[in-house]
Amino acid sequence: MPVLACLLAGVLAAVGGCKERPEHVVLYTSVDEAFARQVVDRFKKTTGLDVEVLTDAEAGKTTGLVKRIRSEAAGPRADVFWSSELFNTILLAREGLLEAYDPPAAADVPPRYRDPEHRWTAVGVRARVLAFDPERTPPEALPTHWEMLSQPRNASRLSFANPLFGTTHGHVAAMFALWGEERTRDFLTGLRDGGGRIAAGNMSAVRDVIAGRAAICATDTDDVWVAQREGASLELRYLDMGDGGTLLIPTSVGIIAGCRHPKRARELVDYLVSAEVERLLAGTDSRNIPVRAALRTELNLELPPETQVPFERVADNMATSATAVRDILIR
Repeated sequence: MPVLACLLAGVLAAVGGCKERPEHVVLYTSVDEAFARQVVDRFKKTTGLDVEVLTDAEAGKTTGLVKRIRSEAAGPRADVFWSSELFNTILLAREGLLEAYDPPAAADVPPRYRDPEHRWTAVGVRARVLAFDPERTPPEALPTHWEMLSQPRNASRLSFANPLFGTTHGHVAAMFALWGEERTRDFLTGLRDGGGRIAAGNMSAVRDVIAGRAAICATDTDDVWVAQREGASLELRYLDMGDGGTLLIPTSVGIIAGCRHPKRARELVDYLVSAEVERLLAGTDSRNIPVRAALRTELNLELPPETQVPFERVADNMATSATAVRDILIR
């Protein structure tokens, strides 16, 4: 009996130890790590909840984590996905890999930035822009429309992030959605034949301009702001997609279907889509612009002119874009 009692006590202690393990939530995020950590640290300090964070490398932004979520579908490791873009999030939702949840904190988020089936919520936009050094490239020498980048005089001095990844993938997919297949394939061919430089990522493209390897680059606003903060002589220009505006790309948040910590996942999602986080992101070097009009008024911010192509149509063209890029640009 003493031996049995000892064994039983050991089992109970082990079980008790499992119960006493601090509750936590697992977050996969492709938001730039420095900015994501600021937000997560604030959440942890406020709630006391531990958050395990897994990020992605610049060159594989979003794509690597999306592949991981798909590969783990039978037994998800992550609870929440916070993406630096929206289009892959829409695809994950369509594949049944995100759970429906209507966060109360997002009640004032405009319908354009909320999934009608409540599988994702989008906040904090960045814009696709052209970056240049005004000391070497006068503003009057810049193109005014995105399609003009494929002209030889522009392509030869351009750095363009690999369109198989990150926000550049979504940008080219938006071209397919708005321009159609023939025009967009001609655009990609023009970049290739004109000698456009393919960079590993948006920040790599920015560094090409800073180093003088390129005169102009396509990138996101946050990469320009960060470079300026570090002392680079860079400016940006909002180019027209052809319908009066550039592409605005929000971050997006969703709960992984079948996640292990659904209650905690909802708590984290409530925070990530809140006005507080939009305010935090606007105050970081990323300078994401809130989707909430009242918050933009409070912070004296304006949205740049935006293309009206629906986000869902961009997602529709992600696969078409990747195929064309492999056929034409990345061999």
